[in-house]
Amino acid sequence: MQIALHPQADQRSAEILALVRQAFVEKGFDGASMQDLARTAGMSVGNFYRYFPSKAAIITALIAGQLDEIQRDFQSIIGSDAPMATLRQVVRLQISGHSKHGDAALWTEIEAAARRSPDVGAAAQAMETAITQSLIAVFAAETGLAQHVAARRFSAAAAFIMVQFKAASCLNCAQKLDQVELRSMIIRTIDQTLDDVATSARKA
Repeated sequence: MQIALHPQADQRSAEILALVRQAFVEKGFDGASMQDLARTAGMSVGNFYRYFPSKAAIITALIAGQLDEIQRDFQSIIGSDAPMATLRQVVRLQISGHSKHGDAALWTEIEAAARRSPDVGAAAQAMETAITQSLIAVFAAETGLAQHVAARRFSAAAAFIMVQFKAASCLNCAQKLDQVELRSMIIRTIDQTLDDVATSARKA
């Protein structure tokens, strides 16, 4: 399922996003001024505003671009011969920080910004909803259940997995904790949830 969070960025907008994302990681949503972001992109402030009128618009565009990539990954998972096994592999890569979507520092900052900005919060919530629906689609493909039946039975499991992913994105802030062990615990918890989904489907 595709949902539009922001108009499709042109090539220049995509280049700007690639340049400024590190500024958000380094300075935070509040710390990075539009002047900072324009300078990072090598543009005047006035020209920069033509592409992105606010910091919230930039982060919303980052979320939309990330969601497009994630949904393409889900399409590959659902189309594979073993959707659940493929999902487990993707989960391990993502949680361990070895995935192409593994920019934990950026997503920690986006999560914080979502609590303060209604626009960012709405975009982040839409992304979570889309990912949860995609997880349910994986469960439906694995179990052979209709999408609406899988949604009724496994919505809580999909939402719980989303909670675990959000927890993993915060681990870069936990400098004094054993991050490797914490990530392993999150992976084991998600694996158990996926086992519960598969077991429940077999008992039906």
